[in-house]
Amino acid sequence: MLRLFNLPDLRQAGFTTRTWVDLRSTRLQRFASNPPRGLGLTLALAFLASTIVYGAETGPVWPQLQGQYGTPLDMAANAFGFRVETVAVTGQRELTDQQIFAAAGVTNTSSLLFLDAEAARQGLEKLALVQSAQVRKLFPSTLSVTIEERKPYALWQRDGSVMVIAEDGTVIDNAVDQRFADLPLVVGEGADKRAHEIIAALADTPEFNGRVKGVTLVSQRRWNLTLDNSVVVKLPEENPRQALKNLAALERNAKVLEKDILAVDMRMPDRATFRLSEQAAAARGDAIAKKKKGDKV
Repeated sequence: MLRLFNLPDLRQAGFTTRTWVDLRSTRLQRFASNPPRGLGLTLALAFLASTIVYGAETGPVWPQLQGQYGTPLDMAANAFGFRVETVAVTGQRELTDQQIFAAAGVTNTSSLLFLDAEAARQGLEKLALVQSAQVRKLFPSTLSVTIEERKPYALWQRDGSVMVIAEDGTVIDNAVDQRFADLPLVVGEGADKRAHEIIAALADTPEFNGRVKGVTLVSQRRWNLTLDNSVVVKLPEENPRQALKNLAALERNAKVLEKDILAVDMRMPDRATFRLSEQAAAARGDAIAKKKKGDKV
């Protein structure tokens, strides 16, 4: 049994400090004069191996080897059957497999044993399209990835560029294709962060379903609607939802949006102001003039 002595114990046993040091020196001398069998060969092989590894890591061949076979740890783990053979993905809609693998840091040389699941999760959540992610390792060779993608909510136009945004205004795609053709279009600086306000207000007025072709945020304060017949509806800064309901009532009762008009100003809470087209204005002027002439007669 191994016992540990402190200095007072050694002195009580008859050993002086000098004697204790001499005893340790004697053991070292015996070890040096009678080394274990094979020690020299073992040290030589260890030195040779370390020299080879150092030379490989610092030489030009090492990056090629690592790219083809992975890190030394991954190579060892893969040799014992821990290579990532299957990636099970749940929640994928718009993301491609390549985007997921790249963000999670998974390659054809990755081992499940040494893959950092937390780093993979953080990498996935850096993607604009990913709202949240979970990564689990299922030994010996399966990586489970669960993602919640941000849903395309609207198109945002700024400085001539159109982007796909989520409900919170996050840009999730810079390329707009046919998949997003039915999304509402919001225009202007700051419209990305406030798109949910006007889209929710429009949802309460079904009379405008399919009729609004674009919504512009004016001076980051209020909204203008552009309808399918090019009529512009100017909404107030305060309570645009009520203004839309008032206009919807006018449309139901008098079909005002079918008239020959260019714009409707709903910024006053108690009235709607219509701007006529040039032809309509001219016709109305002629009608007023004829009426006045008839009154005089």
